[in-house]
Amino acid sequence: MAGKRYSRQREMIYRAVVGSKEHPTAEMVYQWLKPANPNLSLGTVYRNLNLLAEEGILIRMPFPVERYDACTEPHSHLRCESCGGVVDLDLPYDAALDAAAAVSAPELAVRCHDTVFYGLCAKCREAKR
Repeated sequence: MAGKRYSRQREMIYRAVVGSKEHPTAEMVYQWLKPANPNLSLGTVYRNLNLLAEEGILIRMPFPVERYDACTEPHSHLRCESCGGVVDLDLPYDAALDAAAAVSAPELAVRCHDTVFYGLCAKCREAKR
């Protein structure tokens, strides 16, 4: 983990996000780490996740409950309308869309875009069958 600030707790929190494909909330990270770290507080998890996002090491995903992703490259997601889970989609990034947005609003400085699809995750889709 590269970054300006280092602490054992920050590293542990970062590793929890990296080790998950669930795009966890701060509460999820806290619940995962608390049993082995009884002195860990939810506030510490939030502070460290936010610091990691500010440093560009994680991305903060503004769903109704913020989630975090260790993949900082632009990519697409599906948000499950049943369970609220978030899943990465293996789609190519469309840089032409950034260029088109820049042309449509030349007064703005477009850096990138996010694409979120809505539907059912595999688990919820199977449960509905």
